[in-house]
Amino acid sequence: MFFRSTEEVTPGSSSEPGPSSSTPAQWQLNMRGSADRISSSVGSSGGYSNSRAIIKACESSQMFFSSTEEVTPGSSSEPGPTSSTPAQWQLKISGRADRISSSVGSSAHSTPALSHPGRTPQRDLNMTTSSSASASHASTVIVAVVEGRGLARGEIGMASINVKCSELVLSQFADTGTYAKVITKLHNLMPLEILMPDTSSVKGQGTKLYSFITETFPSVTFTPVLRKYFNEKKGLEYLQQLCVPEFSTVLMEVQTKYYCLASASALLKYFEFVQNSIYAPKSLKVVFTGSEQTAMIDTISASNLELVVNHRDHRSEHTLFGVLNYTKTASGERRLRSNILEPLLDEATINSRLDTIEELLQNEELFFGLKNAIAQFPDIDELLSALIQVPKQETVPVAEAKITQIIKLKHILELVPSLKAMLQHSKTTLLEAYCTSLEDSRFNSILDQIKSLINDDTSYMKGSLTMRTQKCYAVRPNISEFLDVARRAYTEVIDDIAELVAQLGEKYSLPLRTSFSNTRGFFIQMRLEGVVLPAGKLPEEFIKVTRQKSNCSFTTVDLMKMNDHCEEALKDIFHMSYVVVSKLLNEVYEHIHCLYTLSDAVSMLDMLLSLAHACTVSDYVRPEFTDTLAIKQGRHPILERISGQEPVSNNIYISEGSNFVILTGPNMSGKSTYLKQVALCQIMAQIGSFLPGEYASVRIADQIFTRIGVDDDFETNSSTFMVEMKEVSYIIHNASDKSLIIIDELGRGTSPEEGIGICHSMCEFLINIKAFTLFATHFLELCQLETLYPNVENHHMQVQHVRAGDGRAEKVVYTYQLSRGHSEERNYGIRAAEMTNLPPEVIQEAKTVAAKISQKLWAKHYSDPATRKQRADYRLATRLKQAARNSRLDPESLRHYLKGLKRQYEAEIKNATESAEIEE
Repeated sequence: MFFRSTEEVTPGSSSEPGPSSSTPAQWQLNMRGSADRISSSVGSSGGYSNSRAIIKACESSQMFFSSTEEVTPGSSSEPGPTSSTPAQWQLKISGRADRISSSVGSSAHSTPALSHPGRTPQRDLNMTTSSSASASHASTVIVAVVEGRGLARGEIGMASINVKCSELVLSQFADTGTYAKVITKLHNLMPLEILMPDTSSVKGQGTKLYSFITETFPSVTFTPVLRKYFNEKKGLEYLQQLCVPEFSTVLMEVQTKYYCLASASALLKYFEFVQNSIYAPKSLKVVFTGSEQTAMIDTISASNLELVVNHRDHRSEHTLFGVLNYTKTASGERRLRSNILEPLLDEATINSRLDTIEELLQNEELFFGLKNAIAQFPDIDELLSALIQVPKQETVPVAEAKITQIIKLKHILELVPSLKAMLQHSKTTLLEAYCTSLEDSRFNSILDQIKSLINDDTSYMKGSLTMRTQKCYAVRPNISEFLDVARRAYTEVIDDIAELVAQLGEKYSLPLRTSFSNTRGFFIQMRLEGVVLPAGKLPEEFIKVTRQKSNCSFTTVDLMKMNDHCEEALKDIFHMSYVVVSKLLNEVYEHIHCLYTLSDAVSMLDMLLSLAHACTVSDYVRPEFTDTLAIKQGRHPILERISGQEPVSNNIYISEGSNFVILTGPNMSGKSTYLKQVALCQIMAQIGSFLPGEYASVRIADQIFTRIGVDDDFETNSSTFMVEMKEVSYIIHNASDKSLIIIDELGRGTSPEEGIGICHSMCEFLINIKAFTLFATHFLELCQLETLYPNVENHHMQVQHVRAGDGRAEKVVYTYQLSRGHSEERNYGIRAAEMTNLPPEVIQEAKTVAAKISQKLWAKHYSDPATRKQRADYRLATRLKQAARNSRLDPESLRHYLKGLKRQYEAEIKNATESAEIEE
């Protein structure tokens, strides 16, 4: 199947159909054995064309756009979304419904499903989301990715668009760890489909980036597109045509980001084809997100920490997202999820959120008032996405959908005054800013324009017949004479249906009532309880009888004919109403920015209310931001939700003077839980949430890495050890001095000597880059690093040994309490083995051998007095520096703190001196 235009039109001509035009042009479709010409001019009287023939033709053929040449990006000859002559596109779309509908309550904007032989991908739409909110997170994102060639290899541009949210997001990656950042971004987006140039995928063996993405996302549909469509010049032109003027500053940011512009060019053209619609000019929100604006949490870390998906049960709410999610709207839920996966870096922005949460907690009236006001709003993003799309074909579903959208928009705008009223007495900067934005006169202007054409009593309601009636009588009377006539005809048919059912009830002395459904139209229902049927059965006049419990439903030939007349009248009503609504939409587009402002306000307020709600469920404290990570009596937020009671709390302290913490302790003593608790609290602080604890000070981390125990990866034929080394390599190449690194068990997949050697070298590397690191290990030999480096501290999880009543058997009691120093426990692996069915002689032999080896190793343990003195000097210097930068103590308290530092320093020097004398 080929598309071709009836005439050649150069890009930019006045007759050219594209994003800047509100009138779709005429297309001629040549199909196998038939040529159906379809006119799709907006406003034409014959706009309701039947597309069944097109769908059948598309399903039975493989579609290609024809072209005979390859053009490098930037070629002026390349047609784009504003060209009437599409060139060659090779599409790989799944055999089932690959079209995506973005119209509210309708699939009118969809294109036919296109089959591709040999490939029917099964999509996993819950890749990185909690399925408790699966409806909100169902994948509707299309992504285009392109990588530079030659000297520019490694520079990657990305453009993504969510068909349910009218926002085009652009990204460009060019620094270290580019591929990993692209994979992380894709995981966060959960793409439905990924577009890549055919030169990197179809032709040849595929580039490294293509292989990397396809291996990571095996269930996502990949569509190879000719490289010529990744055109940065066309991409910039599209953005200039489509971007809302108030967001036009993004054009300055991206005009030199050639690869994200190129990906935007291909994405917008492809979107036009898939959706069979174009964006109205100056209606699209365009956002550029650089990797430096948010903290990076790689995909493995997000999975290890169970940020949005629980390992054991993907439907479980036992995730950080589940703990914090008390949102009332779909947009607020999406925003919370996005923030958890990409926490903020800007301290001022985080503090403004914390100020808002604090005010919400202190002002119950404001909290509950805003919560009730926000809960009334439907998904504004989804509505905006549908509003700004101009369909290429007028059909009855398109007309009906647009009328529904206007009714929804009216409903949303009528909710604004109540939301604004709740914000008027707020005190924090963020709430005041949102209140000011809602006072924009354009809200009233749009509402006045809508009310000038739409009835005042028209509102968005649930119920098929109720909503159908609302759509029929949405447009005011006396605006269109033909519309008034059509509505009178519709009313007469409805009256005739009611009269017919009444007559049938009288004729057969049966309690009949009229019912309606979208699939059957009007039909007759009757309760069978206490009803005596003539001759013991329904009259033969009643057809299509269905019984369900005590209800019976059926219809008649006359009623079916009346339904047909009713549908014809509805088509006329929707057609003529759409003519009025189309003019109204053009006026709405002029003020579209204020609707984006409203959407942003609702989603942000909903997220902040959710975070405030979480504070009321548990005892949380507001964090402050310094150069130290210190949490007093911190708790694991997910464990607290699971247990339903307060878990064992522990202190967290990492600073510049002690940035590397080695954590030891027996199996099941709580090391892994403690490590995850630190990372989760860090993320919560950076999204603007309060933390579970009595006091919290946090240093903003630019990246959060985790390396937590894994098994063999059979898909990539990688052993446990190889998986460990890949993760460690990624951390080494990407970590900075502002990163937070969590490592739980390293080097366990090889021999003890090699494992200790790898751990030791890894520790020394991380110690030197000054990243905040927590390193849990069973290799007690690593604890000697504390004697070599002044910024290393040993901690362990305490256990208690309790003897049974007979005084002989001993059992271990886990306290889950963190203590200073390394673990004094020995052979806790053997103790764990004792709980199994291993023979006693095997256990005893293991204890004997382990004791001999341990004695030799610990005989070499020593502490150099000079090192200990140097360590005392270093600690004193860093703590004095920390106090000078961050102290908020009054003079008397500061004096007391400094005296304590002095006493501690003198005690450490004394111990070092005594050790030196003993050795002499």
